[in-house]
Amino acid sequence: MADLYSVLGVARGASDADVKKAYRKLAKEFHPDRNKDNPKAADRFREVSAAYAILSDPDKRAQYDRGEIDASGQPKAPFGFGGAPGGGSGGYEFSGDASDLFSELFGRARGGRGGFGFDFDDLTRRTRSAPKGADVAYRLSVPFEEAARLEPQRVTLRNGKTVDLKLPAGFENGRQLRLAGQGEAGPGGPGDALVTLEIAPHRFFTRDGDHVRLDLPVRLDEAVLGAKVKVPTVDGPVMVGVPAGSTSGRVLRLRGKGFTKADKSRGDQFVTLLVDLPADDPELRAFAERWAGGEARNPRAGLGVD
Repeated sequence: MADLYSVLGVARGASDADVKKAYRKLAKEFHPDRNKDNPKAADRFREVSAAYAILSDPDKRAQYDRGEIDASGQPKAPFGFGGAPGGGSGGYEFSGDASDLFSELFGRARGGRGGFGFDFDDLTRRTRSAPKGADVAYRLSVPFEEAARLEPQRVTLRNGKTVDLKLPAGFENGRQLRLAGQGEAGPGGPGDALVTLEIAPHRFFTRDGDHVRLDLPVRLDEAVLGAKVKVPTVDGPVMVGVPAGSTSGRVLRLRGKGFTKADKSRGDQFVTLLVDLPADDPELRAFAERWAGGEARNPRAGLGVD
């Protein structure tokens, strides 16, 4: 479809009143009841109506001006969707009463008959009653790290079309995305694709709201003496300092290594240290047996246990 402003013959910065005025003029000129012997007029009428459906809606007009939707009202990249099958209005409908709109265009009283010999109320009812095609449901399992980073996901639809799906910031398991016009075909236009998002479990990361948690094994010498160790994150491994004298259960915080929040900021990663002791090490056993301060200190005293 051509540029919507060109279709209505107005400038891109035209006021809402100018857009409406242009549409009235063209709708009267190309209405099918005034052009019964001119099939091209019906196509022009549909094109004009589709353009007005978008440009008369402030939100859709803003999206079109920003290049987020195309002339048929379908999202542009990164989704990569095309227009609705067969051209047309891309599934958009007027938000008001179509009979009111026709009344205004052709100067009839509400509820009466049009001046060109047809019943606008009946036309409105028949237009609204045409069923859209069925919606098609999909479930998409998103890898844990990619979900945290909001990496686009490639989805192959039932009709064979492949699209790149942009993950919404702050999404949770079960979030459903609607892809307009990507469902089954129908007399009233195609249905939608409904994609339910699921975050795949990870073998060592767990999600805690916007944060990520990880249990990190460290050696006894690393815990006692302190060390620099490599720690996995959803963005790749990083070097982290283990403070000297760390015990199991100590938590280290890695800022900005969690999930992407709704405001586009990132949560954190919390690393819980777990001192890993070998099952049977003679040297470690001998050290423990001769350690002078071992029996003098009771780490359970705070629990009321002597």
